Amino acid sequence: MIGTMAALKNSKHEAFCRAIVEGMSGRDAYLSAGYSAQPAAADAAASRLLKSVKVAARVAELKAAAARASTVTAARVLDELAKLAFANMQDYMRAGPDGDPYLDFSKLTRDQAAALTEVTVEDFKDGRGEDARNVRKIRFKLADKRAALVDLGKHFGMFRDKVEHTGRDGGPIETREAPPPMTRPEVAKAVRALIAGAEVELGMRPGRGSDADRLKSIMSSGQPLPPDVYSAIYGRDGNG
Repeated sequence: MIGTMAALKNSKHEAFCRAIVEGMSGRDAYLSAGYSAQPAAADAAASRLLKSVKVAARVAELKAAAARASTVTAARVLDELAKLAFANMQDYMRAGPDGDPYLDFSKLTRDQAAALTEVTVEDFKDGRGEDARNVRKIRFKLADKRAALVDLGKHFGMFRDKVEHTGRDGGPIETREAPPPMTRPEVAKAVRALIAGAEVELGMRPGRGSDADRLKSIMSSGQPLPPDVYSAIYGRDGNG
């Protein structure tokens, strides 16, 4: 359904929109669309793209189409499961005048046929010579009803998997009290200490001006960022 919709004329913008709908972050979508930028710049550029009227509308359009497709797929899967789960032997067999059962597929519907996984027809002769008679043996196999019923039950929340959480080696879970949040003055002091430490580690003269200017000087120095600075900016260490 998505393929029939009008794509954006800018191919990179279109690729960016589709990547966003697929669940990528703004930065990853921006880079996967073919753009080249440092992480911070990619974040900023992706944010600007998402604020574009055309891009935002296209993303909304693609998400709506994906939601419709997902709904149709889920409904189809449940419908097919129901055909397997509620198949009944009486749909495929009849009782003769003598009460013996025999197969009758003449009135089989498409939904009933969906539950058949195997039909085998075997012709052979029973007996020898003039007493031999032609025999036809027909066997059929239905899908696993129990498995289909369990899948349906899980979908509708009828069955719950029991999950137990324990600590290391089966012991109790360790809990730690989180420290209280830092105040704004404490945060500012910690940032200045981080910047001053980075300047010393990189052999730079203590900078002047605002904290932002000093941080820009550190990032544009061309030297690897100290791990604590890298972690503070990108939320992870600089080794990966």
